[in-house]
Amino acid sequence: MNAAAFLLYARSDSLMLNLSSSRGCHPIIPVSVTHSNLKESALLVRHITLLKALEVSHGVLDLACGSGRNGRYLLSLGLPVVFADIDGEKLAGLSAVDVPDPAMMKLWEVDFEQKTDNPLAGKTFDAILVFNYLHRALIDRIKQAVRPGGLVFYETFTEQQRRFGRPSNPDFLLKPNELKSWFETWQIICCEELERANPPSHIASLVARKP
Repeated sequence: MNAAAFLLYARSDSLMLNLSSSRGCHPIIPVSVTHSNLKESALLVRHITLLKALEVSHGVLDLACGSGRNGRYLLSLGLPVVFADIDGEKLAGLSAVDVPDPAMMKLWEVDFEQKTDNPLAGKTFDAILVFNYLHRALIDRIKQAVRPGGLVFYETFTEQQRRFGRPSNPDFLLKPNELKSWFETWQIICCEELERANPPSHIASLVARKP
């Protein structure tokens, strides 16, 4: 496809490009949990009917998207996605993704950990995906950026991950029940903390709907 036709690439951290327009948990399918993995998250696949049922008007934010594996999966289902990451090279790599409608895909180069500004201020999304990323100062901002009735899919490592290696920095590891506590006023559709075999890892997962 013609990259110029959908070059929606924000190089300014303060610039956001707007889009034009079964309950319960199931057994975990072991998958790699690295940012580089090209396979979409099993959590997202298991609960995809929730996203399909949304009346989408603001799009889905794939926050700290890395290679964009989850957002690319949503694009394949016809859902509009904003890919956001600090790594401009990874975002540039997404320009090769072939989508029927270029308007369904936006790229946003942004530092979500900047101390002076809130990149999500004034932004609204139908759903936000966060996988293998943790910056605690961002949690309330994520919650504010989801529209009423919208969804959050969140999955990342717990403190028990230290048994398996990286990450081991406590800043990047969830405490027991910490993820659930952040969304206790939301409708929690799925929340679990468990060990995975391939590769060995310990993660917490959550799907929640904003009141």
